Amino acid sequence: MSKALFVIDVQNDFCEGGALACQGGAQVAANITTYLKSSKSDYDFVIASRDWHTPNSLNGGHFPTQGNEPDFVSTWPLHCIAGEPGADYHPNLDASLIDIHIKKGQGQHGYSIFDGVTDSGEKLQELIQRLGITDVDVVGIATDYCVRASALDANNSGLQVRVITSLTAGVSATSTEAAIDELVDAGVRVAATA
Repeated sequence: MSKALFVIDVQNDFCEGGALACQGGAQVAANITTYLKSSKSDYDFVIASRDWHTPNSLNGGHFPTQGNEPDFVSTWPLHCIAGEPGADYHPNLDASLIDIHIKKGQGQHGYSIFDGVTDSGEKLQELIQRLGITDVDVVGIATDYCVRASALDANNSGLQVRVITSLTAGVSATSTEAAIDELVDAGVRVAATA
């Protein structure tokens, strides 16, 4: 039995100045670093995901076709293109505190950390089983999209899940509130602080 912290998509493109910026993203990145510096020993593994979309590709319809505008429901502006600065971890997040890196959205939508793989190609579900992870805390960006999807998938996988909302940033207050309600209804613990 081991415990992990999932750090979801704390990337330049999801923070202020990025292609899909969330208000407060840069501060959340800094807060996660502060939290890890004081609490990393509470976790056996720190596992971070990044959107890592394939260049010159619609990524399974994640990006709109040429000449069309994104609808911000199923299509999005170009963001987190593999190898470009927008896909990098935000500089306020100390990446040296991360044990395992997961890349998702490679040629597809990829909202949940469970959609991703390690650099060696291991799926997250396989990794969880191999490492004996039973409990996860989920933090990162965006509360109402990829944090939500990751926490729901973790819950559906039989893990004990807690979302720490002070270490997340959402797209909008309305959709964030709806996501938190959905998580609570699904049996996910939602806590303001750790």
